[in-house]
Amino acid sequence: MIVMEEAAYGYGTEPLLADLSLQLQPGSFHFLTGPSGAGKTTFLKLCYAELLPTAGRIQLLGVDAAALDRDGVADLRRRIGVVHQDCQFLDHLPTSENIALPLTVSGRATPDQAANLSDLVSWVGLKSRAHALPPELSGGERQRAALARAIIMDPDVILADEPTGNVDWDMSLRLLQLLVELNRMGKTVVIATHDLALIRAAKSQVQARVLRIQGGHVTVAGADL
Repeated sequence: MIVMEEAAYGYGTEPLLADLSLQLQPGSFHFLTGPSGAGKTTFLKLCYAELLPTAGRIQLLGVDAAALDRDGVADLRRRIGVVHQDCQFLDHLPTSENIALPLTVSGRATPDQAANLSDLVSWVGLKSRAHALPPELSGGERQRAALARAIIMDPDVILADEPTGNVDWDMSLRLLQLLVELNRMGKTVVIATHDLALIRAAKSQVQARVLRIQGGHVTVAGADL
């Protein structure tokens, strides 16, 4: 699904990430850990073609990332949902319309999709906040809205960059549960986090592989920490 072959990425003369050789299989669940500045966000950007490797090769859903044209990238983004660390919304639109933006932009907003949107908003626990504007949402509500927006196109892969970084523990567990449920539906999930307690909390719910970034390299830590 996502295959890296001796891939590297660097912003200057020294690569931030190097010798990335790994596979993220369909339906798998991964945690990506490492200290701040280690390259977790950069790794995720390589996984959805926001960045291209400066060396080596990356295949995304069967296509060489370097060969993607503009239309190819747009198609890829429909199949890979991203929950950004600093989730941005259009503050003048209600929460439900912000969640539906990928459908609107892609021209896929239909009456049938409206029903699906209502179900999705309820699933993430925002039914009573559907008409609230983004500035009126709490941090946890914003993160759940960001998750809903990331999956509204029914992607094959969900990438979440520190999705619990700005919420309390109870909300962290709630967000984790939603991601675990998505994995049980067959989605590939990758969560970048520095929160080892969150990884431990997931152990009883899902078989997760832990990828650790250190010194520019990614190693497999396994499921136990």
